[in-house]
Amino acid sequence: MNDEKYQKEILRVAKLNHYENQFYSQGAKFIAGVDEVGRGPLAGPVYACAVILPKDLFIARINDSKKLSAKTRELLDTQIKNTAIDFAIGIADEKVIDEINIYNATCLAMKKAVENLRVKPDYILADAMKIPNINIPQLSIIKGDTLSISIAAASIIAKVARDKFMIDLNKKYPVYNFDKNKGYGTKYHIQAIKNYGICDLHRKSFLKNILSKECLN
Repeated sequence: MNDEKYQKEILRVAKLNHYENQFYSQGAKFIAGVDEVGRGPLAGPVYACAVILPKDLFIARINDSKKLSAKTRELLDTQIKNTAIDFAIGIADEKVIDEINIYNATCLAMKKAVENLRVKPDYILADAMKIPNINIPQLSIIKGDTLSISIAAASIIAKVARDKFMIDLNKKYPVYNFDKNKGYGTKYHIQAIKNYGICDLHRKSFLKNILSKECLN
């Protein structure tokens, strides 16, 4: 990265600290960014992460995890974990998703992530959702993973963790190509479901339009 690009990157990341600095100026000491990954797949859990970063942290290339390559996400994942004040994961598996629906399961995973932090945050910045039943002030930010450095960091850690989980699962269930599709409904994945049926990791509530009721029992 040349000097001009580096200076632009410094300014871009400084803008990502906008919400954090707003609440630091109001007296907050520990601000947690919270994001989730895996609401849309046909299989596997939904993951959430809560991250507390140092004030005015600069990490080059940090962004919404969806805008980054797998290699860049993995590099940033390590860097974030090495510099964070604290971070934690929360998970809701496919059985919970089928029982309470994906929205409520996502809220539960996000709540677990915050509760798993060793350092209690003064304030929470959450991506597009409000976390229920948690006694900490919070702000829901639409497209927060592109507007808040803490939420972006959470999105990266959650994405890397869930992807690794799904890649590992591919060893047990190779016919579905979980290592490539991460449980999302690709053409190959849907055809594999039709050919081989479902496995323990599939979300039955997501498959009603693909398979008959008999296949889901």
